[in-house]
Amino acid sequence: MPETSPKPLVVAVVGATGAVGRTMIQVLTEKRFPYTELRLLASARSAGTTMTVAGRDITVELATPEAFEGIDIAIFSAGGGTSRELAPEAARRGCVVVDNSSAWRMDPDVPLVVSQVNPDDLAWHEGIIANPNCSTMQLMPPLMALRDEVGLERIVVDTYQAVAGTGQKAIVELEAQVKAHAEGRVKVASVYPHVIGFNALPHIDVFLDNGYTKEEWKVVTESRKILHLPELRVSCTAVRVPVFVSHSEAVHVETRDPITAERARELFAATPGVVVQDDPANNLYPLAMDAAGSDLVFVGRVRQDPSIPDDRGLAFWVVSDNLRKGAASNAVEIAEVLVERGWIRKGSERGVATASGGSPA
Repeated sequence: MPETSPKPLVVAVVGATGAVGRTMIQVLTEKRFPYTELRLLASARSAGTTMTVAGRDITVELATPEAFEGIDIAIFSAGGGTSRELAPEAARRGCVVVDNSSAWRMDPDVPLVVSQVNPDDLAWHEGIIANPNCSTMQLMPPLMALRDEVGLERIVVDTYQAVAGTGQKAIVELEAQVKAHAEGRVKVASVYPHVIGFNALPHIDVFLDNGYTKEEWKVVTESRKILHLPELRVSCTAVRVPVFVSHSEAVHVETRDPITAERARELFAATPGVVVQDDPANNLYPLAMDAAGSDLVFVGRVRQDPSIPDDRGLAFWVVSDNLRKGAASNAVEIAEVLVERGWIRKGSERGVATASGGSPA
């Protein structure tokens, strides 16, 4: 492995046996992340099992506070409750936590980072870093490009989210419902409140008092934090669809200054990690099936929105693998930045000044 770290580097994956945890391990291996030791942690249900990583068998250990002794970076994908309990314990032991749950995302003292959008925010971490929600994640690179060029006034996004976002049990249920439909049997729902096979459910996570679901409100609040636009007007409708992997989004943007669809395509194509697929005449546009297994964000159907005057409106389609870029790959990319920039120690230990509430000065 390339020697990019100045000392032995111990990395842990928490929730290693879950769908996202397994993808995190896969991405660490593919990227040849420069760890000297990899530890796999999970709940009591999975502790003691063995996983094979890069040809080596590793025993899964129980995730306890003491398990983080000697670990430099821990990538969490174990749910909000586990993260709230164990992330502070890990940080107290000198470990940097990159957390994939919603537990810390809106904490003003915790950076919320998309690797190619706001990596500089990592400088002020105090031991815990938040990975955004998958539907927010893929939206940020194209929005960053527009923010930097013409400014952003308002975002309306409708998401079409794959069942992999719920986990392996949802994948199995969709498979069973498709099979039942083909065989003329009754489709049974247990993971979702309704059958997902051949259906679309405008219901992801719990409903809030304002009528939005928690998933939709994540897009609103996380977008503002990541883009450093606390007053940005954002509205979202999140829909679960019968797709196994990869989320799709229909995005409508009102910009501050005029912009053409042609210029937007140029900006998107120049953004790291973004690929433009936009040739409708030849049926070329981003598809969930094609995005699966990729770390890239795909953008297409870029066009002027005639409902917004003065050429300040755009509409486009965004697709990305929710298990990879939407979760695992971004977490690993955050860890890569921490190593490359020497930011594994806390910001306060490195003398990094922060503004009130933990925002970058």
